[in-house]
Formats: sequence, C-alpha cells, structure tokens
Amino acid sequence: MIKKVARGATEVLAPWVWVVLLPFAVAAATETFWKTLLWGFVVALTASIIPMAVIVRGARKGRWDGHHVTNREGRVVPLVTAGASLAAGTVIMFLGGAPQNVLALAGSMFASLIVSMAITFGVKWKISLHAAVAWAAVITLAIVYGPAWLLLALPAALVAWSRVELGDHTTGQVLAGSVMGVVVGGGTFWLLSASA
Repeated sequence: MIKKVARGATEVLAPWVWVVLLPFAVAAATETFWKTLLWGFVVALTASIIPMAVIVRGARKGRWDGHHVTNREGRVVPLVTAGASLAAGTVIMFLGGAPQNVLALAGSMFASLIVSMAITFGVKWKISLHAAVAWAAVITLAIVYGPAWLLLALPAALVAWSRVELGDHTTGQVLAGSVMGVVVGGGTFWLLSASA
C-alpha cells in the first residue's frame, strides 16, 4: 500500500506535471484569459511537453531506464533537450512581448536546468529533479499569489518522500533537490520578477 502511494505521488507530482501547470498559473496573475493561454502554452510546450516527448521516446527505445530517467548517465539528452527547447521558447516569448513574470519563470527554469546539469555531470551526483521542481513551484506560486500557497509544501514533501520510498533517490539527494528548488528555482524567479 505504501509503495502504491509513493508510485502515485511520483507520477501525479512528476516534474513535467508541475511544469505544464505552473506557467498558466503565473501568467494568469497579470494577463487576460487569452494571453494566459498563449504564454502558458508556450512555456508548457517548450519546458515540459517537448522534453517529455523526447524522454518517453528514449525510454521506449531503451536509451535510459524509464520516463523518470533514474539513471544519472541517461540524463544527458533529456536535460540538453529541455535546455534547448526552453531557450527557443524564451526567444519566442521575448520577441512576442511576453509579460515579465512569464519571462522570469522561464529564466528560473533555465537557471535550474544549468545547476542540475552542473551537479549531474560535473559533480556526478543524482540530485532529485522531482523535489527540485516541486519546491521551485511552491516558492514561485507563493511569490505570485501570497503565502497561503505555501500549503503546496504538502504535495512537494509527498513527492520528495516518494522518491526515497521507491529507492530512486537517497534522502540527501532529495534534500539537495529541495534546497535547489527553493534557492535556484524560487530565488531566481523572485530576483527576475522583482527586477521588472
């Protein structure tokens, strides 16, 4: 039963889910309905949907061990793809006059990708991206909408626990991912959105 809960949390609260939903929530704070859909879609497509399509395709071909890419060595193509796709999306948003908070979100995602690549391939350590993305989303939403959104710490903690429970990460890897999410993801969003 505990393993089923952990598997469910890992799937339902996976990074791609947070990254698909978060741009719409951030855009909605300042934009009209149609612009929220437009800019939310651009970020969701380039930061989540395209990278996830590459991950799933690679997993089916056996290039890495599943759609969560739990083997550190298998993360090269997914992370580089995510960075390139998000960079292209950011150029589109910049040229299209996207609002500052959406550009700040893309910037915070890009900063998180750079740091995660440095840790994954430079330090050769498997930091938890599930935890990093979840905690970055919590802080971002709290910055945009206020401290009540810190209640999302509960699902973020649940997904962090699930990664350890399933044996995909150590406690240290999950804690480091959580700190990275708060400091790099949330912190970069705060700096970039405050500079507007």
